[in-house]
Amino acid sequence: MQIDFENYSISHIQEKDAWRLCDFMVSNSERFKAFFSQTLQQTLTPTLAELFVAKKIKQYMAQEEFLFTIKENTNRTIIGLIYVKELHKVTYQGELAYCIGYQYEGKGIITRSIKKLIPWCFDEAGLRTLQIIVHHSNLASKKIAENNGFIWKQTLPKEYTRSNGEVLDMELYELEKPKN
Repeated sequence: MQIDFENYSISHIQEKDAWRLCDFMVSNSERFKAFFSQTLQQTLTPTLAELFVAKKIKQYMAQEEFLFTIKENTNRTIIGLIYVKELHKVTYQGELAYCIGYQYEGKGIITRSIKKLIPWCFDEAGLRTLQIIVHHSNLASKKIAENNGFIWKQTLPKEYTRSNGEVLDMELYELEKPKN
């Protein structure tokens, strides 16, 4: 599966992405250590990144979790990631989590990528509800949710624990599949 828009493409993680993923995560390590610390720790070296990618491909094939890369089409560099995770098969619910490299922030690429991926989540993954969970201080991520039609639902107390042990309240946004 590949979705193209402008000079970018979204596709599921592939074996050939391991080295590029390592480069992407390491070059943005300061940026990602707060909320993407697990992915960062698992991709700090090319060998770790290869193991991580192999695991994510297996999870994708088993429909347990879906990891997508956002690439710049000119040089095929990974510039961002989108997870479709925390899949609940009974309630047909999943969570979107995303990150983008520092040199691409503020350009609307994640907003447009989420907009392109939402139909896949509903039609191909069979989800009925999508969630985005963000910290109240992450204004850009809140704007991404709102610009894609997600509605703020509630504050989730003590929802996320940072790698330093700090426990944070998070904000829950949801988007329901349109009724036909």
